[in-house]
Amino acid sequence: MLLPMAPTDSLFLLGESREHPMHVGGLAIFTPPDGATAADMRTMLDTALTGGEIAPLLRQRARRSLTTLGQWGWDTLSDDVIDLDHHIRRDALPTPGGMTELTALVSRLHSTPLDRSRPLWEMHLIEGLADGRYAVYTKIHHALADGASAMRLLREGMSEDLHRRDMPAPWQVARTPTPPPSTEQATPITDTAPTASTMSTMRGAARTAVAEVTGLIPATVSTLNRAVRGTGGVIALTAPHTLFNVPIGAARHTGARSFPLERIRLLAKHSDATINDIILTLCSGTLRNYLHEHNALPAAPMIAMVPVSLRATDTTTGHTAAGNRVGVLMCNLGTHLPDPAARLETVRTSMREGKTSLHAMSPTQVLAMSALAVAPLGAEMLLGRRGPQRPPFNIVISNIAGPPTPLYWNGFRLDALHPLSIPTTGQALNITATSNDDHLVLGLTSCRRTVPDLNPLLDHLGTELDHLDTALGL
Repeated sequence: MLLPMAPTDSLFLLGESREHPMHVGGLAIFTPPDGATAADMRTMLDTALTGGEIAPLLRQRARRSLTTLGQWGWDTLSDDVIDLDHHIRRDALPTPGGMTELTALVSRLHSTPLDRSRPLWEMHLIEGLADGRYAVYTKIHHALADGASAMRLLREGMSEDLHRRDMPAPWQVARTPTPPPSTEQATPITDTAPTASTMSTMRGAARTAVAEVTGLIPATVSTLNRAVRGTGGVIALTAPHTLFNVPIGAARHTGARSFPLERIRLLAKHSDATINDIILTLCSGTLRNYLHEHNALPAAPMIAMVPVSLRATDTTTGHTAAGNRVGVLMCNLGTHLPDPAARLETVRTSMREGKTSLHAMSPTQVLAMSALAVAPLGAEMLLGRRGPQRPPFNIVISNIAGPPTPLYWNGFRLDALHPLSIPTTGQALNITATSNDDHLVLGLTSCRRTVPDLNPLLDHLGTELDHLDTALGL
């Protein structure tokens, strides 16, 4: 049975081309337990390949048909028709097998689109790290999963128990207990006339639908008013042109930096800010310095599009659901300000105003306003080129909550988790942050032609953290 695909999800398919792949990814690096080696993990994963079980999310293939009026839909395949040898690849690093070689391999793998005739994901098992660790690079199409659902899939396949064994492979069905039967009685489906209770439910649903539609008018007026006044919200009208807002090619470049999470928490607590505010401020200073070095710093402050997960309001239960449940906020990064503390204040104020605007809307209205905000980018994705107008924003900066405690797979500790994302035409650089146990990781993904070397940006992140410490008196 072909299930219709949400318009937001299908946009990632409609806007994809050879030069503009639309998948996200992650690089997980595992440390063997005492007495084991990376070869032991390879053996366990090879054994799991004979099992044939595949997680429900990873069995969904994108397809068009008459039942969806020619639009994209999801076709759930059975385990026996999926070629696991296509989806699970084996790679080995060249000598000396360090992070330089690993990053170069992952950058190449992240540059190639997924095969649309199959479920839209790949997993690369990478050995040959000189330090004895084992790496797994996964990419999954953004139409199939947003960052929050991809992270949930990762966590479902791991355990906090160092001693747990016989765990399924990351692509297999998670062995979770069957939920107990509900104590409530389900409403039977019969051919009789609707009951009074059913009619009341239907009337309530109709009233809710009418309220959502009528609420879109004041939500739109309020959103546009905020944009005109330049206060934080879903839409921004003041993003300047930068060297990142250009047409891009297919080749990707990836890199990451890790920082102690406790250091970030201390900065947030001392400045009455959130961890996300600190991340955005680090990115602000990094972008300012990079552009200044290239004599390309705009006079107006850069605007970041910050995705906001709406999955907390989703009623989906059980296994991870396909698709995207994301709203957006536009954040003034204050890149025109030389003082790190002033940039933090600008970021904090912008995000607080934006969150206030979101709280005044329902999740449906947030999705609608977010769609309006990214419509210019969506048009550029569909056309495959930059439009003549100023960019709707300058960069996408995401923060995806990661596991707060150490995670293990059959005793192998998840030692590092590097996020990879999507540059699009007109958005040549993406920054995605995530956490893993006691570290914060900022992953950068760029168009290799526009930003051929990420090391200066990565170095500036560390420098900006020191500057922010000094500015706040820590």
